[in-house]
Amino acid sequence: MLVLAGAPLGDPADASPRLRDALAAADVVAAEDTRRLFRLAGDLGLRVPGKVVRHDDATEEAGTPALVEELLAGRTVLLVTDGGMPSVSDPGYRLVSAAVAAGVPVTAVPGPSAVTTALALSGLPSDRFCFEGFLPRKPGERRRALEALRDERRTLVLFEAPHRLAATLADAAEVLGADRPAAACREMTKTYEEIRRGTLAELAAWAEPGVRGEITLVVAGAPRAVADADPASLATAVAAREAAGTDRKSAIVEVARETGLPKRVVYAAVVAAR
Repeated sequence: MLVLAGAPLGDPADASPRLRDALAAADVVAAEDTRRLFRLAGDLGLRVPGKVVRHDDATEEAGTPALVEELLAGRTVLLVTDGGMPSVSDPGYRLVSAAVAAGVPVTAVPGPSAVTTALALSGLPSDRFCFEGFLPRKPGERRRALEALRDERRTLVLFEAPHRLAATLADAAEVLGADRPAAACREMTKTYEEIRRGTLAELAAWAEPGVRGEITLVVAGAPRAVADADPASLATAVAAREAAGTDRKSAIVEVARETGLPKRVVYAAVVAAR
């Protein structure tokens, strides 16, 4: 059986009892970084009795057939990354696909995920979201990727390397809009955890001097296009709130937040309806 194990993002206390048991029982442990695996085991007071092999981006393709052979021989292979769930912008997809194709059972020991943790901490809408992983490294390709996401209404979750963070945020502010709300989640669950919330322009300025650590970005989805807004409907929505006892200024703010439109657009609709 292939077991996909969720590893702590930083704090080893987040390791589940099932992860402890799985590490102690696996015949083979395929680890993204063997040194970090042994450090985690030491923090948990565990000894890893199974064979430990490296399984990272550089070795995943070449190493997958040998792991499938272990599985077909009846051995349990545990796949663990540096942090979070395997296959989510981490090694694992090829091995899972190969195991499924070979008829090998695949299960999971669920655990932490940087994607959902950052989404929850961001304070941005979390009912619908899309995960884009790492954007392209080259500036031109990165900007084209952002342009393709310009009208995405769902909240965006991205990974980024610290040395590219400032450039990515600057491009995002220019392409998606300087006022687009976002959050940069740095070193989650670790000693120097920092959740920085603001507009893309504010976050770009924050990151300009340089930021260290592991980063997950959460960006609000695209607001409804101003051209699609029906002024009469906006004015009616404001009037309904006023009739329920909300003052006009607060009603305008509520409708703007609900529709994703600038307050000035909602205000203009109210004035036009007088």
